[in-house]
Formats: sequence, C-alpha cells, structure tokens
Amino acid sequence: KQKCPDLVVVPPHYEEYLKYSKLAKAIYCDYTNQVEPYGMDECWLDISGTKKLFGNPVDVANEIRERIKFELGLTISVGVSFNKIFAKLGSDYKRPDAVTVFEKETFREKIWGLPASDLLGVGRATTRVLNNYCIRTIGDLANSDYDFIKRILGKNGVSLWLYANGRYNSTVKDIKFVSPVKSIGHGITTVVDLSNEEEVWRVFLELTQGIVHKLRVHQKVAKAVAIYVRDNTLFSKQWQTQMQMVTQSPLVLAQYAFQLFKKRYDWRNPIRSVTIQAINLFPQDMPQQIDLFCDYERAEKQEKLDGCVEKLRQRFGKRCIRNAVLLQELGMPMGNVEITMPTGLVK
Repeated sequence: KQKCPDLVVVPPHYEEYLKYSKLAKAIYCDYTNQVEPYGMDECWLDISGTKKLFGNPVDVANEIRERIKFELGLTISVGVSFNKIFAKLGSDYKRPDAVTVFEKETFREKIWGLPASDLLGVGRATTRVLNNYCIRTIGDLANSDYDFIKRILGKNGVSLWLYANGRYNSTVKDIKFVSPVKSIGHGITTVVDLSNEEEVWRVFLELTQGIVHKLRVHQKVAKAVAIYVRDNTLFSKQWQTQMQMVTQSPLVLAQYAFQLFKKRYDWRNPIRSVTIQAINLFPQDMPQQIDLFCDYERAEKQEKLDGCVEKLRQRFGKRCIRNAVLLQELGMPMGNVEITMPTGLVK
C-alpha cells in the first residue's frame, strides 16, 4: 500500500479454496484411488490400472477437465505423462483449460528445449548455480555429467538429473496415505511489525501452544527447534538448535526458540513474520538416552502441568487457560486455516 496507494486489496477466502479443493479431489477419486495431493490445488493421479474402465489417459484427462468445468465452474490444466515430474510439467505448460501430453518415446524433443527453471525442484537459487555453468535448458541438465551435477548441487542435483532424463519412478500414493510427520511448525505474519524482544517472546509462546497440541495429536516429541524470521524489508534468515532433552512443552520450545533468536538476530530492522518448527521428532514412547546434566525432575513436573492444561483445553476450549503474558495484544491475525502439506510438514 505504501508503494501503490491505489492498490485494491480483497480478503482471501481460504475456506472456499479448501472446499473446492475437496470437491475436485472427490471427482478425481471417481477414476482412481491413487490420488496424491501436491499442495492445495494440484494432485497426481495414477490411472494406469483403469484403462479398460475409462479409456486412454488423454480421454480421461479431457473428461475430468470438462467435469470440473461443468460441476464446479472451474478451469484446470492437465499434464499427461509416464511419470509424476513430467505430468506436473505438462500441467504448467498450457494454461488455462488445456491438456498437454509428454510421451515416453518423444519427451526429449518436447521437453529438453524448455528452460531448466520449468523443472520441478529448480528454484531461483538452483537456476543461478546452473547458469554459472551454462546449463540453461532441461536438455543441458540431462546431458550434463552425473558426477559433476552431484558435486555442484549435492543430493538435490542427483534428483534433478534423474528428473531431466525421465528416470524418476516414484509411485502415486493412495488417497488415504498419510505422510509421516517430520516436523511440526507454525508461522505468522503479524499485523504490526515487532520492534522489541518482549513482543517476539509473546508471539513465540503463542505459536508453540498450537505446535505442542499437534505434537500430542501425532504422539511425537521434539529434540530440536528451528526458527524462521523475516524483517520488514522482507529479508529472511533461519536458524535451528538442539535441546537438552525431548519435549512436548510449549514453554520449553518457546524458551529455546527465544534464546536462539536473541543470540542470532541483530535488530537492524523490525520483524514482519516469524515461524517456529519442532524438528527431530521421535515417538513419544520411544526410550531416550539419559543425560546426567538434565533436570529430569523439573521436566517431569512441567510435563504433568502441560498435560493437565491440554486436558482442560480439550474439554473447555483452547483459550480456557492461558499464560498471563498472552492476554496482551499480540499483533497476530486471528482465524487462520490449518493446512497439512503433502511433504509431511504440518503448518
């Protein structure tokens, strides 16, 4: 608004977005049970086993496209190919309301001339690295030396080299498949910039309340915490630290996050958004190595207290009991919609 005073800002409607996402998935499930979400508005479908029922893949793609348009009033673009990477590429190739086919026998002629940045997994940073070595197209990447790509990009480079050569063979998951939870996080863009440590502490403590609830739901404990901070110039940094012992305590998570923040952040600018992630997760009933320098008696008391608070919130609502410091104005927007991403990251 500062840069463009005449900008027209309309409120988002995530509930409607999620509603139509679910309706679209219901249509996809009419054709196969192998429907794997990719974000909220994209899915991979494996229809290789339903040809006798519904016909060839291109006909199925067009039928789904027409059904979505007729039943939901939406247009979709569909990619048809022999693996997930090229199907995704095809769905981005023509927009809106189109079907693009990349066949196994001819994909090199159609795909290798496209920019490397069109390939799933090639972001801006990777594009810059590839450009430094004159690797500008998908074909350049495919024809590069395997060991060289691995050396400059690591494990990610190995995956990208396989993608470009059409050698990615991951299967499409069943619609009921639930990815293992590898980390649980919560982030927020504040309605006002955070200008001091006290404000940051309150936001950290509020964010960890929801994180710990999810840890308990998934029966996990965390051994490390990561924080992501973005200032009001949109410059961002991320740090992480190990904790002395595993925990499900919002206070402990917030304390470690805050200590890490005070150690790392230099306050050149006020803060626009923060994210906390509980990482290095373990099953809550998994035995842990005892550390002689940890106060397990105190940790046990805190665990019982947190368990009691969780039960009260389950019975009377999540705001029935709160830390007194969280009764102040936090500068946080309310009414967020929870989204579970397909990677297993819960945000």
